[in-house]
Amino acid sequence: MLKFSRGIDQDRAATAGGLQQIAFARGAAAAAQQSRLPTLVATAATVAVLYFARDVFLPLAIAILLTFALAPLVSRLRRVGCPRSVAVIGTVTTAFLFLSAFGVVIAMQVSEVAQNLPTYQYNIVEKVRTLKETGSESQILERIGRVIERISTEISRPEPEMLASPEPAPEAKPLLVEIFSPQRPVETLKNIINPLLGPLATTGLVIVVVIFMLFEREELRDRFIRLVGYGDLHRTTEALQDAGARVGRYLLMQLVVNITYGIPLAIGLSLLGIPNAVLWGMLAIVLRFVPYIGPVIAAALPLFLAFAAAPGWSLLVWTAALFIVLELLSNNVVEPWLYGSRTGLSPLAIIVAAIFWAWLWGPVGLVLSTPLTVCLVVLGRHVPQFEFLEILLGNEPVLDPKERLYQRLLAGDPDEATDNAEDMLEEKYLVEFYDTVAIPALLLAERDRARGALTNAQAAQIAQSANTLIANLEEIAGEEEGEEETGAEAQESDGDDDADEYDLPPGDGKSVLCVGGRSGLDDVTASMLAQTLWIQGADAAHAGHEVLKAGNIKALKLEGRNAVVLSVLDRDFMRHAKFTVRRLKRMAPAARVGIVLWQEDGRPGTAERDQLIESLQADFMVFGMGDAVREALSDELPRSLKLAHPKIAPGYAMRRSKRADRESTVKAD
Repeated sequence: MLKFSRGIDQDRAATAGGLQQIAFARGAAAAAQQSRLPTLVATAATVAVLYFARDVFLPLAIAILLTFALAPLVSRLRRVGCPRSVAVIGTVTTAFLFLSAFGVVIAMQVSEVAQNLPTYQYNIVEKVRTLKETGSESQILERIGRVIERISTEISRPEPEMLASPEPAPEAKPLLVEIFSPQRPVETLKNIINPLLGPLATTGLVIVVVIFMLFEREELRDRFIRLVGYGDLHRTTEALQDAGARVGRYLLMQLVVNITYGIPLAIGLSLLGIPNAVLWGMLAIVLRFVPYIGPVIAAALPLFLAFAAAPGWSLLVWTAALFIVLELLSNNVVEPWLYGSRTGLSPLAIIVAAIFWAWLWGPVGLVLSTPLTVCLVVLGRHVPQFEFLEILLGNEPVLDPKERLYQRLLAGDPDEATDNAEDMLEEKYLVEFYDTVAIPALLLAERDRARGALTNAQAAQIAQSANTLIANLEEIAGEEEGEEETGAEAQESDGDDDADEYDLPPGDGKSVLCVGGRSGLDDVTASMLAQTLWIQGADAAHAGHEVLKAGNIKALKLEGRNAVVLSVLDRDFMRHAKFTVRRLKRMAPAARVGIVLWQEDGRPGTAERDQLIESLQADFMVFGMGDAVREALSDELPRSLKLAHPKIAPGYAMRRSKRADRESTVKAD
């Protein structure tokens, strides 16, 4: 009775501890929600400041990005012995002269295109007439024209008005008179210069800021560290280096990709006979900095010119084919080769960022959207308060593979779980997937079940989805069973720690039964272990936890089994495992009986494990898939079962001997 009461006290203490943990978790969640509120307010205030003060921040942003792009060139010149002033002034001057020449060439080409547009009028009219005649044969364009005409007539028809009195005569409206006076030369010059003052002033400001940033780059870095991250120099330095490397690499690699696209485009358009081919190649280099939209605009203009320049349709077809070939080569050959152009942004984040920065700063913001968003992702990676930026915008998985698998199993979606598993199985074996992803996912489910967050129905759903996953992976398991590793591959795998960990023995001639411990989730782990043993060539079977009940265990067929393995996720099973192990060893004395207590971390040490094995009288006890397969296929003999001698009431032996004497005397008489 005393032991029972202590057990009740322990249960009460465990319940109280669980309630305290739940309360602590709720308090932590509330504190986290409160801590996010200032961050959201600060983010909204920052967006408002960037919008209303864009005339100040836009040149500054352009200068910072150009500084990131030109800083590696300045550093390289400094390393070869060039003075700082010469390196900075020379780099900035060369860069802006190149940009100016680029702009002048584009302006001249645009002017030439504008002058030649009237010459293309005849071709455009003829093609439109051809399309109209083609459509009139099927009466499609004619019907569309009639519908449009009726709609426009209905819209322009005046509504009737009911007049109570005779309509008064309309008043005479005054005539508009335009006074024309010739402008003076000074006013004409002013009208020409005024529109150019803004862009010229912005360009000059950007040049000055870039020069001073390159001169004071180290000083600005130290001041930023002192202002923002003096308490954590390591994190702040890493953030600055990460941002500079990402943005600089993106700008440089994107420029290289665009040049490798624009130059062949200009050459191809020139060979096809498209006018102003140099203009379209240069525009393609610039417009491809705009994600997704830029390449479409760069292709639309030459296609329209191909439509207008030639009377036939062949030039348009060849121009479209040229763009398709260049896009395929750029996307599938050049960009994967120059892998540094990757920014760490998800495709959806690039589109959303383009929309956001275009709304904030107009067309210039659209061009700068990707590098600015890269800086935000770096900020979210290194500053905990802005971690949500990396989660929303980054391309790195936000869930571990085990968490993702658990979420799919919990949602009852084994098909997507199978797709994710097949993607991972391209790089790892099935046994490794089970040991590092699937079993840890089931451990998450078991922990949720133990703390009451997972209902029995949900646990059954997870078990059913997991069994479907195992069945879907049966084909992959068969492929792995048929694989034979060559000697060279085996030698290469000896140098790999993961390969050594999953270098499993063959199971030919072995017969193993895997049994779930106490729940449907344990049954799933037993199925995974049996499938892994089957891959190794063993005659493996699995059974559910229901067979371990007193009325069912005698129906187990254990003849010829070399090993019987109990697969368990819950540590509490150890309280009842002793009786189950003894019963199985009595039923199959020639088989090795062991336990797999699946643990991802917090595994007991060797001494504690040996103590558990001794107390349970099991032949082995392991905690992972690799050790479970090795022990199940081991050639070691099973340990003998030590029968306990319980203490009986005093005098029982004496009374038993006297009873035997009396029975012998009666038989003699």
